[in-house]
Amino acid sequence: MSSTIDLLRTSGVKVTPGRVRVYEALAAAAQPLSHADLEARLPDADRVTLYRVLDTLVVCGLAMKAVDARGVFRFSASGAQSEHRRHAHFRCTDCGRVFCLKDAPPPPPKLPRGFRLADAEYDLRGTCANCARAHHK
Repeated sequence: MSSTIDLLRTSGVKVTPGRVRVYEALAAAAQPLSHADLEARLPDADRVTLYRVLDTLVVCGLAMKAVDARGVFRFSASGAQSEHRRHAHFRCTDCGRVFCLKDAPPPPPKLPRGFRLADAEYDLRGTCANCARAHHK
């Protein structure tokens, strides 16, 4: 728990029991979780507070938010957001899982004069091995 508290403090957000619990639930999950998944794992959490905590964790860089093929937002713990900028991600359009890939993303394109890049994401989308096997059965 103390590492979670340290992460929250370092990210510049106030440490609250709700933020600690939500971050730890995300960090312990084997795959990205939806709001409903988190409600099931944290049954005493207030629905609106949970939305606010998730938004805070995304804004401060401790969680990543992505929409799956069904239009459902899924959240995963990212530790430090910069850690995830060093490699590409693969998102399964069937199950919604996000996989960290070993390869670094390609460099950003050359921008026109006067443009300043603030952020770039490189996502690959398709079907993971488990979902592909399930389709072939």
